[in-house]
Order: sequence, then C-alpha cells, then structure tokens
Amino acid sequence: SQELREQMVRNKLNPIRRVIEGKRVVLLDDSIVRGTTIAQLIHIIRETGAKEVHVRISAPPFLHPCYYGTDIDSEENLIAARHSVEETAAFIGADTLGYLSVEDAKKIPGQMGCGLCTACFDGCYPTQVPRDAGKNRFEQPLSQWGKPPASISGGINNCNLPVSVAGHNPP
Repeated sequence: SQELREQMVRNKLNPIRRVIEGKRVVLLDDSIVRGTTIAQLIHIIRETGAKEVHVRISAPPFLHPCYYGTDIDSEENLIAARHSVEETAAFIGADTLGYLSVEDAKKIPGQMGCGLCTACFDGCYPTQVPRDAGKNRFEQPLSQWGKPPASISGGINNCNLPVSVAGHNPP
C-alpha cells in the first residue's frame, strides 16, 4: 500500500541536518514510477534544510505499462505518462528534473553486445501486448498460467519487428 511505502521511506532515510542545511542537493534515483516516493524523499530533504533539490534519473521516463516483469500495469499510474518533465518536477517538489534519454539508454547494453527492451519508455513492445494485463498478473505462479494465447506466440508487434517467444523465432 502507499502508506507502507511512505513509512519505509521514512525508516530508510535519516538525513543529517549539518550535512544538508543550506546546500544544493542532487538526488539520484533509478526511476520514477508514480512519483510519490521521490516526492516524500524531497520533502524530507527540504525539511532538513536543503536550499535546492535537483533530481537526476538514470532511466528514461516510464510512459507505458511493462508486461515483462516490472510491476507497472497501466499508464494512469505513471506520472511521466500524464505530465511533462516540468510538471513532474513541480509535483515531486524538485527544482529541476532530468532523465536519461531512450537513445542513451539503448547505447549502454549495445556496448556489451546485447539489446535492451525499451517498451515501457517508448511503447515499442518486442511481443504482442497481452490482453490481460491486470495489476496482480505476477501474483500467480507460472505453473498456473497455462499455455500463452496464439496471439502472443509469434507475428508482428506494434513496431513492425519480428516477434520471438520462448526461443521460437518466426521465419
């Protein structure tokens, strides 16, 4: 629940006033999903006396649901899908907000000889989008999922790329 997330943030963060007071703080995080956790962090840092709080995110903004393991079920729960960068900065209480671009994110694994799924950032899904994408889809054991529907076993996705499922590449 949201209350539990907020309490966990309070328990985890214990800023030291003499270190923060009157300073410009740059807060680094891996992502912003709903915006509520980072907003609480910024509030705590400001309460401790920070003069400015700037936020940098090491991923692009989440604009689309993720169907591959990250628990993002709909665009309505994604702050970046509903607000501009400036609006998001204002909502979370940051003086400035910056994200890694999708283009720069794609360069990182490419240097290691592998690819990167960017579906939750740019909407380019590597497979057909599942019909049932409910919030609790990851709560059920894989053994109870059954066989995937034919609609996601091959074909073309919304980016006109060949789809590969479970190691079976289409011709």
